[in-house]
Amino acid sequence: MPPLEDAVSGSDDHAVITLDVSAGSKKDSFPSGYNPWRSAVECHVSAPAVGGKANKAIIGLVAEAFGVQKSAVHILSGTTSTVKRVEIRGLSRLQAITVLKGYISV
Repeated sequence: MPPLEDAVSGSDDHAVITLDVSAGSKKDSFPSGYNPWRSAVECHVSAPAVGGKANKAIIGLVAEAFGVQKSAVHILSGTTSTVKRVEIRGLSRLQAITVLKGYISV
């Protein structure tokens, strides 16, 4: 499977993206690259990984990048990990891959 496509699963009505998150970064950035070792899209947030602040920032960055409401983005797994699975409702897997390819060249 080509890079990026192995980081995105889902169907016609939702996409699930695996993220490799760096909390406490100098600036917010999503998508900021691709980690082939984790098969994950990189995400940098300046918010600390304390009290859900980083997770809230991730939801906002993902929603902005895909042009959806924050309420359409949910962290499915990894809330306390650097590797997270994030669901975007109302966006197909193929749409998510297309958007990511516009940001990341792999």
